[in-house]
Amino acid sequence: MAAADARVEAIMNDDVAVKLDGVTKRFGTVTALREAHLSIRRGELMALLGPSGCGKTTLLNLVAGFFPPDEGDVTIDRRRVNHVPTYKREIGIMFQNYALFPHMTVAGNVGYGLRMRGVGKAEMRRRVAEALALVRLSGVEDRKPRQLSGGQQQRVAIARALVINPKVLLLDEPFSALDRNLRTSMQIELKEIQRKLGVTTIFVTHDQGEALSLADRIAVMSEGRICQIGTPEEIYRRPSERFVVGFVGDVNVLRGQLENRDGNLASVRVGAARVKIEIAALGELACGGAVDLFIRPEQLQVGGDGEACAIHGVVAAQVYQGGHVDLYLEEVDGADGRVLMRVPGHHAVKRWSVGSRIGIRIDESEIVGFPGEGRAPG
Repeated sequence: MAAADARVEAIMNDDVAVKLDGVTKRFGTVTALREAHLSIRRGELMALLGPSGCGKTTLLNLVAGFFPPDEGDVTIDRRRVNHVPTYKREIGIMFQNYALFPHMTVAGNVGYGLRMRGVGKAEMRRRVAEALALVRLSGVEDRKPRQLSGGQQQRVAIARALVINPKVLLLDEPFSALDRNLRTSMQIELKEIQRKLGVTTIFVTHDQGEALSLADRIAVMSEGRICQIGTPEEIYRRPSERFVVGFVGDVNVLRGQLENRDGNLASVRVGAARVKIEIAALGELACGGAVDLFIRPEQLQVGGDGEACAIHGVVAAQVYQGGHVDLYLEEVDGADGRVLMRVPGHHAVKRWSVGSRIGIRIDESEIVGFPGEGRAPG
């Protein structure tokens, strides 16, 4: 049995391209990263998601080798690289501002890393041509960066990072300088390129939609700590703590009261409504204690005509979004402010006008609850 377990562990370790084991980084009295544990599989696209100052760029810089950890180990391809310089780590890096050399041509920029590695001219021309073809920029080899659009400059930066055949590709907020439409198209292109090459990629972003749409897995970070690691679906539908559910996606918070426990479920009262949730996140909270229920806009529906609803609200505003309408509700039991309901289709604009009082049905199948931060409602 022990031998079988050892074989499984060896296979799992062999599948890991990048690993952080208890990594801490301090800058003076500030701890930017605290005991980070993270394993990234070969060919995986891992997003580091969190607000500014959460430690995600520090983590990326530790993998890049721009500074060593104060505690713990960073390994790439099972090799400890704590003090290995950046140029010896076989990584490709794409910065937020692309960092293209303005005096060089596109070909010169893309081939710079190869030239620094002593690659011959013929080999360099071939690999530069292949990299430019990969990002659909064949034919612009002799242009300067200033002659390119923002999207083209980004493609050059991607080609430069990939031309060296890196073991790991590091991306630091690569889409932040692009407009919305171009950003979406470049996200799709980057994901297609990453899948085609199978290159292990670590991607830093503060944009939750970007992380959810691009990543195989997401590490959500806050205040120098990794809060949760999981697939986009796990992060969105099964958040492990209140910061994660509050940061990723739109969410409403309703204040309720724990009424009873029944096995793995808890009954929470919100106004006149009773909601069943999984009990795990409530810990040792006693009956009568305050519970904050985190409910996604799509988990709320308008009650049907004549349907008895325990919760009601008044439509305060409407926002037409094409495929759906956002209804902002006031005077909802348990809510300190407005509640967002997302109604599919466009009929909601006429059917539930501002000032309408509507019944609210709650889809409790994926509601998450955590111990309340305020006093339980009476």
